Amino acid sequence: MTEDAVSISKTAPMISMRNVDKHFGSLHVLRDINLEVPTGQVVIVVGPSGSGKSTLCRTINRLETIDSGDIAIDGVELPAEGKGLAKLRADVGMVFQSFNLFAHKTILDNVMLAPVKVRRIGKAEAKTHAMELLDRVGIGNQADKYPAQLSGGQQQRVAIARALAMNPKVMLFDEPTSALDPEMVSEVLDVMVQLAKDGMTMVVVTHEMGFARRAGNRVLFMADGQIVEDTDPNTFFTAPKSDRARDFLGKILSH
Repeated sequence: MTEDAVSISKTAPMISMRNVDKHFGSLHVLRDINLEVPTGQVVIVVGPSGSGKSTLCRTINRLETIDSGDIAIDGVELPAEGKGLAKLRADVGMVFQSFNLFAHKTILDNVMLAPVKVRRIGKAEAKTHAMELLDRVGIGNQADKYPAQLSGGQQQRVAIARALAMNPKVMLFDEPTSALDPEMVSEVLDVMVQLAKDGMTMVVVTHEMGFARRAGNRVLFMADGQIVEDTDPNTFFTAPKSDRARDFLGKILSH
């Protein structure tokens, strides 16, 4: 690598989106999105239903294709398909609303699977790392159980451990607590807060405003497929600039 290339990689944002557009048929769900996320930053994405939040999150690792624009992870453009995309996608962990665990595999096997299959890590090393991660998310004692034997909050913590097992550069969370019973939400958010403290680059689509205040470095407010506000949590919650954001906050914070 040349000195120039080294300096570029050091200064490149961890996530870069330039002029990204996306349609679902006639619906324009992302409109000219420009976003840079530095390494270690926690970005919270909020907004009304249908504003494009989840689509934004899912385009970052091309789970959703884009119509135009460029997306890069750690200075490397995301190719549209092929081995290059698979390699880059392995650097981007994703946690969904639904846990997507393999029902017929134990918790431990769920976490070990991708490192062994994708990263070609030896089983003994993968098992050691998986157990460390399960301990980290507070469920090491559940390693031999199957997903159906765990609560929703525990299953979501397994999903986080599974994503971390690939040693990702970025973690994407698409409404990770919205399918959980209220008493299970905090146990998942606590794990995410700790990840943020540990310096993980994170993009989190969520309705949990307390989490946004506690763990976010930055809040993006989306409406009609556009980023309407991009600011720090304190400014967003105390002095939103747009009528759309004030209306949104008025509705959700009054409950």
